[in-house]
Amino acid sequence: MNADGDISNYYPDFLVKLTDGRIVVVETKGQEDLDVPLKIQRLRQWCGDINTVQSDVVFDFVFVNQEGFEKYAPKSFESLLAGFREYKDET
Repeated sequence: MNADGDISNYYPDFLVKLTDGRIVVVETKGQEDLDVPLKIQRLRQWCGDINTVQSDVVFDFVFVNQEGFEKYAPKSFESLLAGFREYKDET
């Protein structure tokens, strides 16, 4: 659902499979818009739901905005996961 209340399709920007078998859904955004909080809330819910109904693969997500990426310039995917927690730490 977007900020206007309309249902919309969602296609992640990237899927990253880590060496430990986890799959991280990476959402990137150059300019944050009104749909971002709703999209990330739904993505968080989806990861929780899929991890509840199956145990073969653990799914996780990270939201990366352009401003933070340019400011912190992560040197590895691990540092990117550790640094971009804006939507991860919300409940």
